[in-house]
Amino acid sequence: MASIAKTIVATGVTSGLGFEAIKQLLQQTQPYRVILGARDTKKAQADYDGLSYDSKTHSVTVLPLELADLRTVKTFARQTLDKLGSDKLDILLLNAALSKAADQPGVNGSKWCESYIVNHLSQHYLIHLLREKLVASKSRVVVVSSGGVRNVKDTSSLDEQLKAKSGVDFFETYANTKFTQLLNAHYWRRQLTGQCDVIAVSPGLIPYTGLNRYSNFQIPKDLPDAKTLPEGAKSILEALNRNDFPEDPDRIFLTSWGEWWEKDVYGLTLDKQLQDKWSPSKEQIEKEELVD
Repeated sequence: MASIAKTIVATGVTSGLGFEAIKQLLQQTQPYRVILGARDTKKAQADYDGLSYDSKTHSVTVLPLELADLRTVKTFARQTLDKLGSDKLDILLLNAALSKAADQPGVNGSKWCESYIVNHLSQHYLIHLLREKLVASKSRVVVVSSGGVRNVKDTSSLDEQLKAKSGVDFFETYANTKFTQLLNAHYWRRQLTGQCDVIAVSPGLIPYTGLNRYSNFQIPKDLPDAKTLPEGAKSILEALNRNDFPEDPDRIFLTSWGEWWEKDVYGLTLDKQLQDKWSPSKEQIEKEELVD
């Protein structure tokens, strides 16, 4: 008897690590129904159609999504819920990220830089929009994070550094946005305790992904800790099914070598006041970002 298909809703899976992760997933015998967001839906659909997976076992649906524009996040959420109907949403995979300096005006007049909106705010907003379905489904929320959160040593200047046109370079902006994203993962872990599992995961140091399309920086492939694209994708997939959770509920961060990181590695993100500060309400987001 065939297994019941698991449904995954995903961001950031049209190239690089995310695409590789879904590619590996579609080779499994467990049936998966994948609903993903993409800026270029035609290209994304063609890329997935080009994979050699069993379409009788798995299905892939591509919906339009531009994470820099929160209005499309709202549309994506609505279309996703319509597509799901009464079916469960088993896994929400939040993988989208970019590395871009905070040197441009905010998208659609936002006070925030594009990296902050894409890497954190838009995906936080998506959880708000899908929250009822996530709770009803007892879903797992997987946040693809980074060991780069350790580069944030002082949180007092985040407000200014993450604003549009702050002039902060791409490297520091990336660390800052992944830090606020991890704060948000802790926030949702607290909000959804007993209802959903929330896990952060690091894929490791992966050279030559699409992450740095707005900069010339690339992780050298000869670094001792560097991993291949398939290895990084496998680390992400590990977080979809792990159930050996530590007793301490704050230990939600899975490393790329398969262990649960000790809290001292990301201790600054355990500040509940910071978690709340960087996890605005749905109404606040819609008011400040002019989402109709």
